This record gives sequence, C-alpha cells and structure tokens, in this order.
Amino acid sequence: MGQEKREEEVIAEYLAGGVSLRELAGKHGMHSSTLHRWVKAHRRGERVGKRRGLMKEMPKGVDRLQEELYEAKLKNELLEEMIRIAEEEMGIPIRKKHGAKRRRK
Repeated sequence: MGQEKREEEVIAEYLAGGVSLRELAGKHGMHSSTLHRWVKAHRRGERVGKRRGLMKEMPKGVDRLQEELYEAKLKNELLEEMIRIAEEEMGIPIRKKHGAKRRRK
C-alpha cells in the first residue's frame, strides 16, 4: 500500500472514533507521535509523509498547468526532431549558429 493511501486510511479510522491514537498506532505498527502529526496536518489541510516533510495541498489548477507543461515539452521535442531531419535530408543548416553576427540595415 502506498504511503499516502495508508495515511488517509489510518487518519479516517482515527477520525471515525472508538479508538485512541496509541491503540491505532500500535495496531498499524507506528509511533503514536507520527499518527498525531498526520491527524494534526490533516485538520490543517496539509499532508505529512515519509521523506516528504510537511506539504501544503497543491493549489487548484496545478494539474492543468502540469499537463500544459508536458504538452509544451513534447511539442518542443517534436519540433527539434523535425529540424534535425530537415537539416539531414536537405543538407542545409537551419539552426542559427552561436556567435553569428546580424547585419544592420
């Protein structure tokens, strides 16, 4: 089970009531202070996880921006490959050479 999913399940079990932090921590083989930190962060709308430290939930729209970034990177890779193929097949350099000086009119 993933760490995040485990966190959510343990927190939900605690919030459902009927069991103390210590009992629940013992049941899941963790220290009660870890569970206390998880519950406290959950109530503040944050996540706590192993090696992740304390993290705020991602703002709305981040998923959309990540998708747009992925698509832009993919488009860039495709354009670079098209330029490489065109240069290879036509035998002419398309990319601007570094240090090339432009003429002034």
